[in-house]
Amino acid sequence: MKWFPEYNFILASKSPRRQQLLKSLGIDFSVRLKEVEEVYPENLTKEEIPVYLAELKAKPFKNELAKNDLLITADTVVCLEEHVLEKPASFEEGFEMLQSLSGKQHQVITGVCLSSQNKTKSFYALTNVVFKKLTPDEINYYIHAFRPFDKAGAYGIQEWIGSIGITSIEGSFYNVMGLPVQKLYENIQRF
Repeated sequence: MKWFPEYNFILASKSPRRQQLLKSLGIDFSVRLKEVEEVYPENLTKEEIPVYLAELKAKPFKNELAKNDLLITADTVVCLEEHVLEKPASFEEGFEMLQSLSGKQHQVITGVCLSSQNKTKSFYALTNVVFKKLTPDEINYYIHAFRPFDKAGAYGIQEWIGSIGITSIEGSFYNVMGLPVQKLYENIQRF
């Protein structure tokens, strides 16, 4: 029995976490990648940024989609108050990010864009996450052991730092991993 319409699903993401989460929905998909410079206008709200970037990632595929293709693109940002934390470029930057998140609540927002030959649907999910007060030794260990340089906000909730450091979460856990699968499921059903 199939849950989804007979689409040829394409995930435009090299993220192993997104690939794993999409598989968990029981979707057969191929992975196609195109390099996109992830730059966004400064006037966007924190909720608009990941949606804009997900739509930007879909643009290079627009003229390549076949009749039955459904392209999935996504982008995740971490926000502390109104400040967006990107992927850390260095150990020092990662340390600073985690130190700034320590003992505070922040938001993780993932934007998703679904595209076919003649239709586009975008949405986002927001999750509130609270870290305990992290010690410098904990931050140091995590960055050296897990090298979170491909992760917005310098952490993966499914890794050691999430296990020892997150005291509460309000919203989708999977959204923090990079793909709000429940909301994605609903939007594919309606697409």
